[in-house]
Amino acid sequence: MLKSYKIKITIFLLVILSLAGFLRLYGLHSVPPGLYPDEAMNANDALTNPGKVFYPENGGREGLFVNLVSLSFKILGSSPFSLRLVSAIIGIITVLGLFLLVKELLKHTSASEANADCLALLASFFIATSFWHINFSRIGFRGILLPFILVFCFYFLFKGLRNKNIFLLILAGLTFGLGFYTYSSFRLAFLILPFVLIPYWIAYYKEKQQKKFILSVFIFGISALIIVLPLIFYFLSHPADFFGRLGAVSVFSQPNFITAFLESLGRHLIMFNISGDFNWRHNFSGSPQLFWPIGILFLIGFIVSIKKLIFSIKNKNLRPQSIYWLLFSWFFVMILPGALTYEGLPHSLRTIGLIPAVMIFAAFGALWVLEKIKKIKRLPSFAPDSRWQKWFLYLIIGFVFLSLFVASTQKYFIDWAQNSKIKGAFTENFVKIGEAINALPPETNKYVIVNESGTPVPYPDGVSTPAQTIMFMERMKYGTLKAKYLKLDQLGQIWIADRATAVIPMHIDDDILNKLRTTFPGGTLKTSNNVEIYWITPLK
Repeated sequence: MLKSYKIKITIFLLVILSLAGFLRLYGLHSVPPGLYPDEAMNANDALTNPGKVFYPENGGREGLFVNLVSLSFKILGSSPFSLRLVSAIIGIITVLGLFLLVKELLKHTSASEANADCLALLASFFIATSFWHINFSRIGFRGILLPFILVFCFYFLFKGLRNKNIFLLILAGLTFGLGFYTYSSFRLAFLILPFVLIPYWIAYYKEKQQKKFILSVFIFGISALIIVLPLIFYFLSHPADFFGRLGAVSVFSQPNFITAFLESLGRHLIMFNISGDFNWRHNFSGSPQLFWPIGILFLIGFIVSIKKLIFSIKNKNLRPQSIYWLLFSWFFVMILPGALTYEGLPHSLRTIGLIPAVMIFAAFGALWVLEKIKKIKRLPSFAPDSRWQKWFLYLIIGFVFLSLFVASTQKYFIDWAQNSKIKGAFTENFVKIGEAINALPPETNKYVIVNESGTPVPYPDGVSTPAQTIMFMERMKYGTLKAKYLKLDQLGQIWIADRATAVIPMHIDDDILNKLRTTFPGGTLKTSNNVEIYWITPLK
């Protein structure tokens, strides 16, 4: 009987992982379209400059994602697909990690094995079908690493503390240290640790095992420190890179930072159910971060968890307390990277570390609802006995979960991916410019006029970030750059000799055309592969 039960749980988990894989891998070569410059920046660094702990360009980026992309390129070759595949794989593994974490957390409470398995499956299903997580699992941004690291770090930490296992505590420390190489939001994760460790310290103290607890924390801390030391040394020698772009958008830069913080916090608290991120790259603009049934379950689970935390405090149940302290501290700490920046709108990328905690709360809410349903004694008359009532209930639950999967699929692949604004959001036009350059004869002189705004790369004298997409398209074909990239005030550097010269502005308007016609009066504007190219006749 026990073996049969475990097989069922394994089958359910495999189905969920299959759904997660489908939603993250299907059509990955073409959805999302184009290649946003921030993605291309990661891809270019992976090709030309792998192995760094930190990349200061474009506001500063931690190095783990770039180095994983470099590995992907070595195995599969460079392409937008092999760039985004790294995110997709990380996203799928995170679904598995959340299942393992929830199972482990419930072992610290009095919950039955059936409830633990149910909660773990619910949480993993919710994250598997979450538009929020699906979307970032299909984009070449480093932020997707943050939920992955948090899930496995806390899994190893709780399991290590429960079993007093040194190896697991070392793994927890190494994973925690690795988190500092993922995304800047992780820097606040250390604020979660006291809420986990203090209840455990009291529990170990009551068991008269204070030395074992101190040793456990020391092993965890030293393991994390060993991993993070290279990054610490880097920031000590480059202190300005530690803050990157955050200073300009911090609430502390506002005239009244308390008001700014409260306003920003309020906008982030309502993003789950009312109004979410308005950036089309990050979300279906303005829609809540959670599909409305999951949003309701999240609110229920949040309230239920508050009650359980109060109950465990009253009854002095320390280990269950650590679970709920973890969830609430995780939620409020990981919302801070968004709340502490002031741009007037919620930011789903900066708060991506929230996703696992939110899905666990939603799972608590779903389990509460299921338990209420089970208490309903009167079911439809066509289900006369308990066996048929049981299957009728399973049918309803199955229909609900199938509906959630279908709704997630439609929202991402139809409502969002086919929206006319998505091509612009992922700068598909820059990809087409790169393809047009690659299609030109090798003997042609090629110049790209970078007249799009953005952070200069390298800073401060390089061309702006949008050129990164075109550069990657070139490197993808040739392994190096064939075109020369110039700013608008560098037209005088265009050299015309005995070969045809193609000048491709990233943005065509009357200003750039007048400058080209004035500087090179013999040129002709032609269209190739939907890209406008200014051809200049060679000198005779």
